[in-house]
Amino acid sequence: MPDHGWPPGFASSDADRDAVLVLAHLQTITPRELLALAREEGAAARCLAALRRGAGTIGDRGIADSVDVGAVRASLREAGARFVCWGDPDYPAPLRDLADPPGWLFVRGGSPAPLAVAVVGARNASPYGSDAATLVGAGLAAAGVAVVSGAARGIDSAAHRGALEVGGPTVAVLGSGIDVPYPTSSRGLIRRIAAEGVVVSEYPPGMKAERRRFPARNRIVAGLARAVVVVEGAEGSGSLITADFAVQIGRTVFAVPGPIDNPLSAVPHGLIRDGASIVTEPEDVLRDIGVLPVVGDRAEPEDLDPDERALFRSLSGAPATVDSLARAAGIASARALVVLSGLELRGLAAASGGRYRRAAQKRKEAQTSDDPRNAASAASAVTG
Repeated sequence: MPDHGWPPGFASSDADRDAVLVLAHLQTITPRELLALAREEGAAARCLAALRRGAGTIGDRGIADSVDVGAVRASLREAGARFVCWGDPDYPAPLRDLADPPGWLFVRGGSPAPLAVAVVGARNASPYGSDAATLVGAGLAAAGVAVVSGAARGIDSAAHRGALEVGGPTVAVLGSGIDVPYPTSSRGLIRRIAAEGVVVSEYPPGMKAERRRFPARNRIVAGLARAVVVVEGAEGSGSLITADFAVQIGRTVFAVPGPIDNPLSAVPHGLIRDGASIVTEPEDVLRDIGVLPVVGDRAEPEDLDPDERALFRSLSGAPATVDSLARAAGIASARALVVLSGLELRGLAAASGGRYRRAAQKRKEAQTSDDPRNAASAASAVTG
């Protein structure tokens, strides 16, 4: 166990696990303070007893006395959620690298993947940024690498949707209770991720989102991932917090360059100046983490009619608008829209932000480098 980890028996008994459900509700004690207390006391039940004796604030003692563990367990069942604690077999091992790893996680869906990459960025993303995040998310997930993000609007949502488009794994980390979708605009997306991927949170059912919780959320995003890709962010963006956590624990940081006149390019360009690797395609990241890139896009089907074939071939580059694709294919825009919709229904094209690209080839298993350890990791990357 690393010297910054939780005690091995922190949640080994039923009483300790009940205590965890109480500790998860506390408001003023920080994760690092609670971790320090746990290392002194050794187990969750003893931590709770120490807090009630005066180790915590008056407010937290009042909260601890008010939590109904039975009601919390009922709320977890209603949400289709469970909780895992430090020391459990399914506690995500990568989180152990954090200086203050969470002592527990609430989980909906499968289990967080052992091979994952975080894709983060601006909430007020540009169409270019959204397209880039979708493309990176789809490319990673098609190779069996889980896409981790925070389910926020903008870059986060685009990356998750890219992964879902190709049927690949994705993990949403919430800064609110496991049953509290935030932002509300992501409610449908979070529900889909819970059904097809994984949703995790450090916070119990009913916990509202608050600004102070998002840096803690971002450390989990960085901790779960092998690398972090920053797509867009203005000065002061929260994506810098995730990148900083990544650097602290030895993760590779990537950045997608943007237009020089766009304020949202400030963070990725600053990261590149500081040594971050440039991402121009998903394969840049896949190569770095030891996963061979997906071999090409979807092959051209033989049964395409002339208009379909012309548009399919024009989809070989970066995501583009209907008008630009129509010009490249030499057909009218109205006809191009109809044909692109048909290609999308067949899984040959993908749309995001009004732009179309060729859909990535789905792959059930990741191909990895010759290192058998990489092969084992990638093969187990697809979430439940």
